[in-house]
Amino acid sequence: MDFAATGRLVVRISPADVGKRVSVRRVLEIADGQPTFSDTLGVLASWDHGVVCVTRRDGETVRIAESSLVAGKVVPPAPVRRSARVSPAELQEAASRAWPATESERLGEWTLRAAGGFTRRANSVLAHGDPQVPLDEALEFVVRWYGERGTTPYLQVPDDAPLAAELDRRGWLREADTLVRTAPLAPLAELPGADAVTLTREPGDSWLASYHRTGDLAEQALKVVLGGPSVWFAGAPGAIGRGVVDGRWALFGAVEVEPAFRRQGLATAVMAALARRAVEEGASFAYLQVEADNDAARALYDRMGFTTHHGYHYRRPSP
Repeated sequence: MDFAATGRLVVRISPADVGKRVSVRRVLEIADGQPTFSDTLGVLASWDHGVVCVTRRDGETVRIAESSLVAGKVVPPAPVRRSARVSPAELQEAASRAWPATESERLGEWTLRAAGGFTRRANSVLAHGDPQVPLDEALEFVVRWYGERGTTPYLQVPDDAPLAAELDRRGWLREADTLVRTAPLAPLAELPGADAVTLTREPGDSWLASYHRTGDLAEQALKVVLGGPSVWFAGAPGAIGRGVVDGRWALFGAVEVEPAFRRQGLATAVMAALARRAVEEGASFAYLQVEADNDAARALYDRMGFTTHHGYHYRRPSP
């Protein structure tokens, strides 16, 4: 794929290349004195304790023993695509990987997610497709499953799904209307201010102190925000953000600016820095989730070129 069949194989990457797009070759086995090789192309997500992790364009992370590497090199970013075709279900699955629950269970095509109550998104059912049991039976299972965990049973439902009408008939309450918005990534990477933003693989104390949504759930929150295929934390004086690269898509979230630092372009700078990194890792499209009634955030994202891809909302049983 990326290495000639003849010639000398050399490992030209190191842990210092984490975050870059790489091509690596490893030995799978040796039979009759002849090695069998496997090539992997993707983003070098980590290199720790003798294990190399490469996240491929489809979001899968391949774990490779360092001792099996026979070649490796940094390669140019993937060509930028001009348009994206993705279904709401596919984008929501990517969002779920980028904000992962600490516990999950499948019910047919539904995914029940729990994270100790930290955020509605990580503690709700991703209700796409068919639960493969009668709806009333599925809802009873959901209520029981979340009741065992001491949290409210929520369903995350696409606005145009037939399920929404069925839940209306059963009296399930609707709340937190949310828009999923997308944009080409390359223009975001050209926005000003990125050089003033620091990117790290883990949130430091100052980042966590600026993220005001953990409450008493700090331990669960840390597990969620650290999860995802290729996670980056952005920090600048008075502002933070989080980005997750997953194949051609990059999620932006947790963008917060302290009140005293607002209207100085810091949110734009954070987005630009995260976009630059995502482009370097081969992504070509950005997406984010914003509550439909957050007019200030929607206006900001409008100026950045984001458009609405689809909407969803949450449902819970009436008291």
